[in-house]
Amino acid sequence: MNQPTKEAFLDDLILSLGKGWSLLAEGALNRKSPFHSLSVATISGKLPSQRIMILREVNPDKRILRFNTDMRTSKVSDISLSQPISVLAYHPEMKIQMRLSGLARIETTSEAADTAWDQASLYGKRCYLAQPAPGSPVSRPTSGLDPLMEGRKPEAEEVLPARKNFGILIAEINQIDWLYLAHTGHRRAEFRWNSQSRDWDSGWLVP
Repeated sequence: MNQPTKEAFLDDLILSLGKGWSLLAEGALNRKSPFHSLSVATISGKLPSQRIMILREVNPDKRILRFNTDMRTSKVSDISLSQPISVLAYHPEMKIQMRLSGLARIETTSEAADTAWDQASLYGKRCYLAQPAPGSPVSRPTSGLDPLMEGRKPEAEEVLPARKNFGILIAEINQIDWLYLAHTGHRRAEFRWNSQSRDWDSGWLVP
């Protein structure tokens, strides 16, 4: 009987970390990737608050994940200046889970925010026209959009007012809990960013 093929990264910390970042990078580019829609948790008051967000950009060298956000949402007030953030990703085909923790910041007038706005689709920009603000109580179900705006692709000039509501959420990752589920035996590792050595300290954990 043939034995299942053992992944090259299974017993190698450097390769495991590299595999994780490569899956995240793919997730930012491929909407069909399981790493495209991630669970993002912030602290709201004394309680954790989670939501699904679309991963838009990944920079492994700077340890950065970038998401787009409406500036009127609760997570923006949760984050304010350099507040903790946790991001959860799971790839059911690869059987890889990543829990990424770090500090988050919000940008709305930066060059990076302007670039992100320019890269957004017209449909994506339309979301930031919602009135009242996301999370506002309403008396009946609504998208928040003007009915004339629903069901069609907006023109560029129509979404210009939405720019003031648009921002980016930058997560600077400093800790990664990496889990691989394998028939040959699970593997789990931890990676912590060392600001002095400018590299990851890593080690194996019991799954």
